[in-house]
Amino acid sequence: MRSIKEVLRLRFHAQLSIRKIRASTNLSVGAIQKIIQQAQRLEIGWPLPPDVDEAELERRFYPSTTHATVGKFEQPDFAFMHIELQRKGMTKQLLWEEYQQHCTGKPYQYSQYCERYRRWAKKQKRSMRQTHRAGEKAFIDYAGPTIPIVDHRTGEVMFEANVFVAVLGASNYTYAEATRSQTLSDWLGSHVRMFEFFGGVTEILVPDNLRSATSRACRYDPDTNPSYQQLAEHYGVAVIQARPYKPRDKAKAEVGVQIVERWIMMRLRHHTFFSLAELNQAIRALLNDLNQRPFKQLPGNRLTAFEQLDKPALGALPRHAYEYVDIKKAKVHIDYHVQYKDHHYSVPHPYVGEKVEVHAKSAMVQIFFRTKLLATHAKSSGYGYTTDAAHMPRQHAAHHKWNPKKLSDWAKNIGSDTQHWVEAQMASRDHPEQAYKVCLGLLNLSRDYPTCRLNAACRLANEEGLMRLRQVKSILKSNRDKLTIETSPDIALPQQHENVRGASSFVKTTEKSL
Repeated sequence: MRSIKEVLRLRFHAQLSIRKIRASTNLSVGAIQKIIQQAQRLEIGWPLPPDVDEAELERRFYPSTTHATVGKFEQPDFAFMHIELQRKGMTKQLLWEEYQQHCTGKPYQYSQYCERYRRWAKKQKRSMRQTHRAGEKAFIDYAGPTIPIVDHRTGEVMFEANVFVAVLGASNYTYAEATRSQTLSDWLGSHVRMFEFFGGVTEILVPDNLRSATSRACRYDPDTNPSYQQLAEHYGVAVIQARPYKPRDKAKAEVGVQIVERWIMMRLRHHTFFSLAELNQAIRALLNDLNQRPFKQLPGNRLTAFEQLDKPALGALPRHAYEYVDIKKAKVHIDYHVQYKDHHYSVPHPYVGEKVEVHAKSAMVQIFFRTKLLATHAKSSGYGYTTDAAHMPRQHAAHHKWNPKKLSDWAKNIGSDTQHWVEAQMASRDHPEQAYKVCLGLLNLSRDYPTCRLNAACRLANEEGLMRLRQVKSILKSNRDKLTIETSPDIALPQQHENVRGASSFVKTTEKSL
């Protein structure tokens, strides 16, 4: 219409020739002649009449085209079309066929139908141009600001609560909660509660490159944290890490975080909270309001879109919720134990030196070697050892059957002095088990020496404070214990012997010398 108006102005007002008009407007001579002839037939000159605007001018010059465009073709509902295309399996071809069936005027052909939708979508926000299938993805991140939790007794800030945010791709349905930190246990616990809030599971989780989600960040091949991977396997979902420094990979999460900060966190900025439960109760109330706020450019709100799109497409929740498992890598020590925190747990002794994975739950510890379960133990706290006798070598298992009472009873059968020496050994150690080896070494001497000699040697060792096994052995080898046996009143000694001399023999020798 701008070209038509310019031709009319140059011809009827400036009185230019057709060739000069052609040089000014870059229109062909034939096109200029048609415009001038049509204007003369319609008795339109310059300036244009006041009642003739561009729409009226178009209607007069091209009545058939205008009538066909306005009167016959029915415009599709592009907003409805955009929402429907987010359903899994939905195509433009199917929507076009439904549009033709319900069209009261003249419908567009398929090519024009798609082209006009493309133009409409191009005018919308960039976030709307992304296509997210219903029930396909959940975008997850933490809000930047934190909310302080205050001690009601002192008024001091105990910790800064972090706000976990999750957004469904198709409906923009949002979940938010506050946690004490961004540690792995809080991160996984938020996922469990998120799935319960949605009432199902998506096909894919798209988290940011948080330390809790990624053990090694990489633009192309990030490593998912093993505990996070275990949660994904429990719920049957896939984890696709967002690339570092690529906010478009998680645009839904970025926008969701921004909306939560504006419509929830900013509303709570003047409130003081004394516990996480109190804060989460306030967040839940505002979250319901956020999900029911109407869209600006689409019909409905997040809740209605969720019920129409994502909710029917979500997968079913498992029978039991995921229980947090702390997964650590460890090496089997030479004593066939692995350490988790301050406690040691046994594994079968052939795996000494191997690298294993320790899976620690709330009440149980499991140890795996290349996905093979090696051992299961009740979880213990504090320093100590938990040993399964079946994991020991044969000789160690026999040693493990001993206990302080059994050793003491065995020593008592040899003699009271032997019992005293054995009990003194166990009492001198921090743990009685540390004295088992030396006690067994002493008691096994009864295989080589009579019990009376072993008991006598222990009597000498007790009197002289000799606490080493080699010192007792030295007494036996030097026959010092026999002197004790000979002078003992309760032992019968031979009265006549050629090598035995009494005190009288020494007295006589002394008198002769005098």
